[in-house]
Amino acid sequence: MESGMEEIPVKVAVRIRPLLSREVLHNHQVCVRLVPNTQQIIIGKDRVFTFDFVFGKNSTQEEVYTVCIKPLLVSLTEGYNATVFAYGQTGSGKTYTIGGGHIASVAENEKGIIPRAIQELFQHISENRNIDFHVKVSYIEVYKEELRDLLELETSVKELHIREDEKGNTVIVGAKEFQVECADEVISLLESGNAARHTGTTQMNEHSSRSHAIFTISICQKQSAESQRNTDAAQDSSWKSIQMIASKFHFVDLAGSERVTKTGNTGERFKESIQINSGLLALGNVISALGDPKRKSVHIPYRDAKITRILKDSLGGNAKTVMIACISPSSSDFDESLNSLKYANRAKNIRNKPVVNYNPDQDRIDEMELEIRLLREALQNQQVSSQCSHDLNQERTRISSLEEQLTRLQVQCFSYRNCVDEAFPFLVDLNDDISLKRSQRDRLQSWITMVQEVRKEALTMQEINTETGTSQEPHHITILQLKRELKKCQVFNFMLII
Repeated sequence: MESGMEEIPVKVAVRIRPLLSREVLHNHQVCVRLVPNTQQIIIGKDRVFTFDFVFGKNSTQEEVYTVCIKPLLVSLTEGYNATVFAYGQTGSGKTYTIGGGHIASVAENEKGIIPRAIQELFQHISENRNIDFHVKVSYIEVYKEELRDLLELETSVKELHIREDEKGNTVIVGAKEFQVECADEVISLLESGNAARHTGTTQMNEHSSRSHAIFTISICQKQSAESQRNTDAAQDSSWKSIQMIASKFHFVDLAGSERVTKTGNTGERFKESIQINSGLLALGNVISALGDPKRKSVHIPYRDAKITRILKDSLGGNAKTVMIACISPSSSDFDESLNSLKYANRAKNIRNKPVVNYNPDQDRIDEMELEIRLLREALQNQQVSSQCSHDLNQERTRISSLEEQLTRLQVQCFSYRNCVDEAFPFLVDLNDDISLKRSQRDRLQSWITMVQEVRKEALTMQEINTETGTSQEPHHITILQLKRELKKCQVFNFMLII
């Protein structure tokens, strides 16, 4: 499976904003320019950088969206995860480009990436009536290394945690997801989230974003029941493979990347800047490690900051990703702009492995439901006598009981696995701590070995389940199979408990 995944680079765009009227007034010179008919930028006298896309001072919001984001939206509807993140110093045009400001008051042609993507997604949904779409949105900010839910402000920061699900995808546990039916609903949620963001005045910008914000659109799609009845697609094996697809689009507006001295921050603002820069430094380290040609042997420090943990799938993982570096052309911002261009240049070397997100759990549930339905039909057909009827009721009770036990054990097993997965990396790190006593280290090492063996066995069980789950066997053997699965779950749970 791993070898079949195509590696694709992170696409990098650079957008240079025009000089602001106050910069023109103070006679600032332009130090960044485009090389005509190329994707190159010159900064200063002779520093040349090449990117996937470059947008000059006259670029429009529509142009940026069409070139960079439209392909990602198409990928999202095909079942791929997508991410766009805007990087750059305060006042370079990140929030404007991504569309994280006050949307209602913005003219149509000035609207940024998120409002345009929302409109296009719902346009796509309205044109594909044969597919059932479920759309959810969430909006999180990372402020001073704390997660905050911008859509549910009552949620305590202690209730929000970054986890990996059983497929290795990053999820934020505790974040409120709103089911939405139309573009206007999403826009109003986005507006209220934007209003709740941490902003503050700095020397660079009156409404500087002081946090990283992640707006996520999740879509789940499957062929509608009516469409299945009206077409032969229900028998079509190619549709079987895309019966249920769940994909996500992250829109990330990073906090300003400038140095503390530049913003003139003091007191709380100073501490805030330290936190922002440590997060962006961690992001820079991840980008450097991922872009390293010897990357297989390099440790990727995702765990150094919350923002890098959240973006793990988007950088070197299962997503199609575009980075938009926003640049000020003013000579007074030369150092910041050069740093942003170097940062963006490193990101070009990152290669992701996006795959379509089929929902295997759904397939397994569908298979079991089908088996149970066939079992019930077979048992009903055996109602020859009253004795047979009595047997049928017994079998029904047994099947119901097995179903209930299986569901309970799956939930229990998943909870234990989550606990172990959360503790495992922490305890592995702890194992390297020299201050541990020898007896403590031996106990810890034996625990780590035990978990590795349990995980290995669980993987083997999963493969066996997959093989047996697809075989065409008589119905009474299927019942035995269910019992065997139940037994395995019990054994696995027992091992987790001890």
